[in-house]
Amino acid sequence: MENTRRNFIKQVTVAGLGATGLAMADKATAAISPDSQQKKKPAGKDDGKLRFGFIGTGSRCQEHINNVLAIGDTKIVAICDIQKGPLERTLKHISQFNVTAPKVYTGGEREFENMLANEEFDCVIIASPWEWHSPMAVAAMKAGVPYVGVEVSAANTLDECWDLVNVSEATGSHLNIMENVCYRRDVMAALNMTRLGLFGEIMHGRCGYQHDLREVKFNDGEHYSYQEGGELRMGPTAYAEAQWRTQHSITRNGDIYPTHGIGPVANCMDINRGNRFLSLTAMATKSRGLHNFIIDKGGANHEYAKINFNLGDIVTTQIHCANGETVIVTHDTNLPRPYSLGFRIQGTKGLWMNDGDHVYVEGQSKPHTWDDSEKWFQKYDHKLWAMLDAKAREAGHGGMDYILMYDFIDAIRNKKPAPMDCYDAAAWSAISGLSEMSVARGGALVDFPDFTRGQWIKRKPAFAL
Repeated sequence: MENTRRNFIKQVTVAGLGATGLAMADKATAAISPDSQQKKKPAGKDDGKLRFGFIGTGSRCQEHINNVLAIGDTKIVAICDIQKGPLERTLKHISQFNVTAPKVYTGGEREFENMLANEEFDCVIIASPWEWHSPMAVAAMKAGVPYVGVEVSAANTLDECWDLVNVSEATGSHLNIMENVCYRRDVMAALNMTRLGLFGEIMHGRCGYQHDLREVKFNDGEHYSYQEGGELRMGPTAYAEAQWRTQHSITRNGDIYPTHGIGPVANCMDINRGNRFLSLTAMATKSRGLHNFIIDKGGANHEYAKINFNLGDIVTTQIHCANGETVIVTHDTNLPRPYSLGFRIQGTKGLWMNDGDHVYVEGQSKPHTWDDSEKWFQKYDHKLWAMLDAKAREAGHGGMDYILMYDFIDAIRNKKPAPMDCYDAAAWSAISGLSEMSVARGGALVDFPDFTRGQWIKRKPAFAL
C-alpha cells in the first residue's frame, strides 16, 4: 500500500509540473543568454589561487574570511559594503593575515553590481541583510560567477526562491546556501547514524531556531547587555543586525529564520533527493516578548512602546513529506530562554534528541533508558570531522564554519556541484513565505512547490558523502 501511494505521488508530481514552473524556467533562460551577461575586465595572471569576493562585511563575513584564508590557495579579490565601519574593520582584519589587501567597492546600494562587472571571481559570498540575499545572489550568477555562497536564509519569498533556482539552472552557476549547522559535529554524526540505519526508517523530525534575540534586535553597539547601561536602539542608528532584523518582527508573521533547523533534518530525510516537502501548515502565538522587553528596559513611555510587533512569539510549522515523514519546525526568538535548535530525528528503531543530548537505539540501549549521545557520536563521528578536527576546533561556531568552508572550497576547486545547492536553498528558505501564508489564513494547509520540477525522484543523496 505504501509503495503504491509513493508511486502515485511521484506520478502526480511529474504530471503536475504545470505551465507555471516550466514557463518561469523558460523565461529565466531566455533572459540570460551569453550575450546578455555582463562584460568583465580580463582576468589577471592566474596564480592558481581561488579568487573570492565578499558582499557584506560584517562579523559573519570576517568569520568566512578567516576560514577562506586558513584553508589556503585562496585570495580575497574584492569586498563590498555601503557602510564605512564594517569595511574598515574587515580590511584591518584581513591585514592580520599578511596578504594583499582587496579592492573596496562602496557607495550606493547597487555598488555590488559594479564589483561583479569589473572583477573576476571563482566564488562570491554574500553576507548582507536578509532582504539582499536573493537579489545579490541572482546578480552574481547572472554576472557569470561560477560559485555563489549565500548566507541564510537564502530567500524571504516564494518568488525569490524560484529566482534562485531558475537563474542557477539558466546560467550554470552553482549556488550554495551557507547553512553552517548542517556541519555541526553532532548533527553530522546523527546524519551518519541515520544513513547507516541505526535509527531504522525515519518517521519524524523536530527542529527550530529557539534563541533569545531581544538584545540583538535592540543593540546600540556600545553595550551588548542592557545590564551594562545599554540603550534600546533599532533601525539606521543601531548596531549590526538591529539595523534591519528587528523590522522583520514588525512586518512579518511566520517562521522567518528556518534553515538552521530544517537543513540538518532535510539531509537526514533526503529532501530533494528521493523525497520532498509536500505541504505545510503553520500557526503563531500572540506577540508579547519584544513589547515587554521594551517596557522593562525603557519604560512605558519609550518611543518603541507604541510599536505593533506582528511576529508571533512562537511560530510552529508542520511539514508533510512525500515519503510519509512529518517535521515540526519552531521559531522562538522574542522570549527569555536558553539557546536550542531542538533537534529530534526519530525512526522505527530509535532516535536522537538534541535537548539533553539523548540517543536511544533499540537492541543496543537499555530498554526505556536514554544513552548519553557522546558515546554514540564518538563512534559514528563523521569523516570530515575526524579528518579536520585539529584545524576546525579554533574556528567559529565550534568549528562547523571551518568544515562548511572546507567542503565548499573542495567543490569549487574540483568543479563539483555545490554541497547544498539551489534546490536546497529554495526548499529550506521557502518555509518562511509558506508559513507566513498559512498563518495569515488561520493555519491553512498550503502546498509546497517542487523546486526540482520532478528531479527529486531520481536525484541521489550527495551531501557530505
